[in-house]
Amino acid sequence: MTHSIPSLEIAPGLAISRLVTGLWQIADMEKDGRVLDPDTTARAMMPYGEAGLTTFDMADHYGSAEIIAGRYKAIAPSAVQLLTKWVPAPGTRSRTEVKKAIDLACSRLNTQAIDLLQFHSWNYADPSWLKCMFWLDELRREGRIRHLGLTNTDTAHLRMVVESGIPIATNQVCYSLLDQRASGAMTAYCQQRRIHLLAFGTLAGGFLSDKWMDQPEPASDKLSSWSLMKYKRFIDIVGGWSRFQDLLHVLHRIGKKHSVTVAAVASRYMLEQPAVAGIIIGARPGASNHVADNVRLFQFSLDDQDRKEIRQVLQTLEPVPGDCGDEYRKPPFLTASGDLSHHVESMPAPYPIRRESDGRIKAFSGTVWEDMAGYCRAVRKGDRIYVSGTTATLGNRVVGGKDAGAQAHFIIDKIEGSLQSLGSKLEDVVRTRIFTKRIADWEPIARAHGERFRDIQPANTLVQADLIGDDYLVEIEAEAIITRPS
Repeated sequence: MTHSIPSLEIAPGLAISRLVTGLWQIADMEKDGRVLDPDTTARAMMPYGEAGLTTFDMADHYGSAEIIAGRYKAIAPSAVQLLTKWVPAPGTRSRTEVKKAIDLACSRLNTQAIDLLQFHSWNYADPSWLKCMFWLDELRREGRIRHLGLTNTDTAHLRMVVESGIPIATNQVCYSLLDQRASGAMTAYCQQRRIHLLAFGTLAGGFLSDKWMDQPEPASDKLSSWSLMKYKRFIDIVGGWSRFQDLLHVLHRIGKKHSVTVAAVASRYMLEQPAVAGIIIGARPGASNHVADNVRLFQFSLDDQDRKEIRQVLQTLEPVPGDCGDEYRKPPFLTASGDLSHHVESMPAPYPIRRESDGRIKAFSGTVWEDMAGYCRAVRKGDRIYVSGTTATLGNRVVGGKDAGAQAHFIIDKIEGSLQSLGSKLEDVVRTRIFTKRIADWEPIARAHGERFRDIQPANTLVQADLIGDDYLVEIEAEAIITRPS
């Protein structure tokens, strides 16, 4: 039986169910080396489509999820929307590798064009991720991808991509009652640019449910799934088990009023947030079926008093630090293991280096200016590193377009990449100098610097200068002293 499940157009010609069925648990179902039968599992997805839940989210690393979804598409009685992600390992990629990855996804999904391809970057300091985005946009224009999205991307780098001229339909981020990072600058920019948020983690791996109310705090190493281990870290960081129980009690009271579950209340609240196009709730096709619970989400509404009570209890929680996606890029790593050991094997240096006979080590970013004018991007001598005046150059492109703040963020990424390549980090910076073409741009540039160096606070100078290159709005140089462990 098909229910009236609301949909929303997130890009021209692509409307999705406001509740998106996530297939990440297929990887968990196959973790012991067992491969699910794709045809049997595809048939197990039929109840979702029959209920009007026609949108499915997956990724290249979710086991055989793409293959299963492709088989389901072939037998589905009505149109389905298949959203996938490409999450390449850190390091340099070629255009050929990008095309090969998209061709593989198309083959698995049984399609000539991917509805929505979402990209994840591990290290913003390595410009390879932006090169991939430009190549993906070329494939979009060629018709191999219908729409592009990002996943786990912070506001600064979402802005960087968009202001560079790449159309972005969505950003998929962790967004729940426990994690409200997306509610500020991210939502404001998405509303400004008509970008939609896809929220995952809305049930905190299952913690936001009736079963955990009034239960003793579990030991993290005794939890039964990676998701529970991951979201227990979120609970710890927002204030601990006692405050989490206060939240559950408020949700339970509201749920009882509407004859729905804690999970339904938590999901409904997130679905109503500005810029949110859909929430993603995981499924285990063939193993369990929560279709009826998911449909129930659209059969009740929260009232103003409900929302007020939820906002009040949220104010008692500590905010998750940072911006969207930071949990995958900087401490505290809010992952199941508390680090990236289950995600990446290594983090290659962003730029090539050359060791000189006098002990100097040089890093090169590959701009035409370095060869022409005879300099390197950065040079290390002993414990000191000097980073050349750096602009928003990437090949023959200027990243950030006419947005001075976006250019500044990319420049700082390049500085950070230079430091990483020379065995240092952004926290070692002791001096920055900023040159702006237009004095009117001082504030967005200063704000970008403040966002990235807020806890580092190097000595700084900002002056107006007549920069070389019509499209460059800002240039930044830096000095660092490598800090030795005490």
